[in-house]
Amino acid sequence: MSSGFIKTEDGVDIFYKDWGPKDAQPIVFHHGWPLSSDDWDTQMLFFLAEGYRVVAHDRRGHGRSSQADTGNDMDHYAADASAVAEHLDLTNAVHIGHSTGGGEVARYVAQFGQPQGRVAKAVLVSAVPPLMLKTDANPGGTPIAVFDGFRKALAQNRAQFFLDVASGPFYGFNRPNAVVSDGIVRNWWRQGMMGSALAHYDGIKAFS
Repeated sequence: MSSGFIKTEDGVDIFYKDWGPKDAQPIVFHHGWPLSSDDWDTQMLFFLAEGYRVVAHDRRGHGRSSQADTGNDMDHYAADASAVAEHLDLTNAVHIGHSTGGGEVARYVAQFGQPQGRVAKAVLVSAVPPLMLKTDANPGGTPIAVFDGFRKALAQNRAQFFLDVASGPFYGFNRPNAVVSDGIVRNWWRQGMMGSALAHYDGIKAFS
């Protein structure tokens, strides 16, 4: 099956894509906040053409997965990723995570991945671990006021906030002489608006 849903132990439906030969080495992609598995389509098509099996899922509260009002935290994200890997019987897989997805990969590998021989490698791309928040132990982190601002903007006007993020700092389109891709901005916004406002709100705490 090229796509489908699995149900987690707490009753959440998780959407996944599973492309390519089932006997090939899997590459599993974990998306960032507040996106979906669609954010990896370009990379999935590339590695599919190279002969790999490529898999990605929509995190709970994101994309086509259930808009769960609980469990929007790293432990549940990792458990959901494990449920997908178990359902598809993925072994010797390369797990690639971007941003919040990097936190998901790190937690998944630590809690579920290696004892079953399911993980070959982990790749963290601009990932959130070990900690984004500024604390006494992490003085170079991001101040809590920034994350509070994210929550306020999301609660007041999520559609405009997501448009501002995608057209500005997320892709560096706010830098001098940057060439802005309207298609990329619209695709980011589309993915974000598919998900749950509550999951996105709670997710800010999860990735910070």
